[in-house]
Amino acid sequence: MSDRQFMDAAARTQFEDARRREWIAALTDALYHAPHDLLAFEEVRQRLQIHGQRSLGLQTIPLDNIIGSEGRYGDFDRHFLPKTDHTRDRWMNVNKAALQYIDLPPIDVYKIGDIYFVRDGNHRISVARRLGQRDIDANVTELLVDVPMTRDLTVDALPLKEEYSDFLEWTQLHIVRPEQRIEFSESGGYLELIRHINGRRYFMGLEQQRPIESTEAVVDWYDNIYMPTIAVIRSQNILQHFPGRTEADLYRWIMEHRWYMLEKSGGQDPGPALAASDFAQSYATQRWYHGLAQRVSSLLTFRADGGLD
Repeated sequence: MSDRQFMDAAARTQFEDARRREWIAALTDALYHAPHDLLAFEEVRQRLQIHGQRSLGLQTIPLDNIIGSEGRYGDFDRHFLPKTDHTRDRWMNVNKAALQYIDLPPIDVYKIGDIYFVRDGNHRISVARRLGQRDIDANVTELLVDVPMTRDLTVDALPLKEEYSDFLEWTQLHIVRPEQRIEFSESGGYLELIRHINGRRYFMGLEQQRPIESTEAVVDWYDNIYMPTIAVIRSQNILQHFPGRTEADLYRWIMEHRWYMLEKSGGQDPGPALAASDFAQSYATQRWYHGLAQRVSSLLTFRADGGLD
């Protein structure tokens, strides 16, 4: 067998192995509810407020943080394993070059937050990951956004990112309080925060007998209402009783509970500490039992379907 035939055979074997691994990864990701598909760059870009872009030049970037593609998001999975056979020839050519230690040009990527989207070089990434590389050289163009973007981002989470981006655009909270990080696990939360801010602005105007600027109301709400409640959530370690939820979720629920307690007491505000403690005592156990009941129900359904011996 000639060297060329040997390399062709080796590249073909590795491609077929990568295809099998993709099938296994699809099952594993489904089992563990992990993201399997690459994100489409254009869909992500359209949902965010982009405030500009800049070239970061040539950098070495982690392969695990590349989670999307500009044009080939349907050809590879989240692990950059090939999903279709039509990528075989290109994949094999790149793989043979890598096996012969031929220097390949850097890939081109967009950077948004902590994650990357491929402009050019999808096959090089796939082969690099197959060969066990942890990072790769890339020409990086960064798109500037205000919301945090991490590698656990999923398609289902994009609407929430869009809501967060719109919320920051309206409030400018990221400018006046750069340390802010307000993330919900379900939609509707940011609209509720805007209602809180508008309510705060209205009562500030009554108290001070003057027009209140929007930014002033945002800062006052964040410093004197939102963060004190978050501080209580952290000090009482309440989040541990609500798995899968966020501090912002709890803030929203505790504020509703605080209003309920105020009405029930005839107008006496319990404050964030008492409201948070009472909310946790009232609902944490109920939610735990509800979650347990759901898991037991799912298990019984699985057994009824023949899933267990």
